[in-house]
Amino acid sequence: MNIQAMMRQAQQMQKEMLKSKEEINNTIFNGESSLVKVEVNGKKEVLKVTISEEFESDDIEILQDMIVVALNDAFSKVDKMVEEKMGKFGAGVSGLM
Repeated sequence: MNIQAMMRQAQQMQKEMLKSKEEINNTIFNGESSLVKVEVNGKKEVLKVTISEEFESDDIEILQDMIVVALNDAFSKVDKMVEEKMGKFGAGVSGLM
């Protein structure tokens, strides 16, 4: 394989990686706990937090814990999609995320 063919292959791979990353960034991930629902995007930016009407104001510590659980749930879904979409490009790609 000559150097020009290798460069074309690398450029094609780069385009595929960027396309996959853009798809991940534009995907909305939902995380849930018993009292909280959150929406985050593939960049792990929080877009929305919804608190259940069942929440009672004296349970603030429980609510804080439920927000953490819901966010971690959503972020783990982001990580799973990143692994599914980007894993095919090799382990070195994780630094691009």
